[in-house]
Amino acid sequence: MPGTILITGAASGLGRAFVQHYASQTPPRSIIAIDSNASPITPSLAEKTVTYLKADITSQFQVSSIAQQHPSQPIDLLIHCAGIRGLVPAIEESNPGDVAAAETLDVMDHATFSRTFEVNTWGTFNVVTTFLPLLRRSRDAKVVILSSRMGSVAANRAGGGYAYRASKAALNAVVRSFSIDVPGVTFCLLHPGRVETGLVRWKEEGAISAEESVRDCLKVIEALGSEDSGRLVDRFGVDIPW
Repeated sequence: MPGTILITGAASGLGRAFVQHYASQTPPRSIIAIDSNASPITPSLAEKTVTYLKADITSQFQVSSIAQQHPSQPIDLLIHCAGIRGLVPAIEESNPGDVAAAETLDVMDHATFSRTFEVNTWGTFNVVTTFLPLLRRSRDAKVVILSSRMGSVAANRAGGGYAYRASKAALNAVVRSFSIDVPGVTFCLLHPGRVETGLVRWKEEGAISAEESVRDCLKVIEALGSEDSGRLVDRFGVDIPW
């Protein structure tokens, strides 16, 4: 079982569900919870085993400042949940309930595309590389990156989703390189399913709760071994073609 755990995107959605799970374990786990939100959703947990810290994952300074607060603390498990959906804000605002309309070929713009890459791809690289020295201090560190089936080129049968698909495809490539360049750490790309997380303003059709998704994801995480490093799998552990 993991000792110190680092969870990003920890104040809502999947990140919050992971925090709640690990904080409720016996014996208690030491959890570093990072989010852009200054206030924890569950302050009672913060009083016990969870240290909530505010940071923008795209900022090298802010993320490094957190790592410097724990210079000798091995991290056994990093679960990276932070990310954005890549919808054009004006279109999202004017088409309530229609997610697809805000990410089509006709409406996608440079600002949305760039920001989505900045958060989903660079933000992931920034978090992992910053905490890599602490991961290497663990004997059996695991890094679980929440990706998406939408980042699979092979699985794209619907089109659209330009910024999100591209940022997740790039993310998959980055993490695959991590798995080769850092053999002492196990890296997993995990598609949690269509989850009601707050990435969009409305509940998408067929979306499951964060708690339901996490229950399945935990089984995958617990079963991970070094031979799995670099895989892209769904919440049931089934490989997704890239």
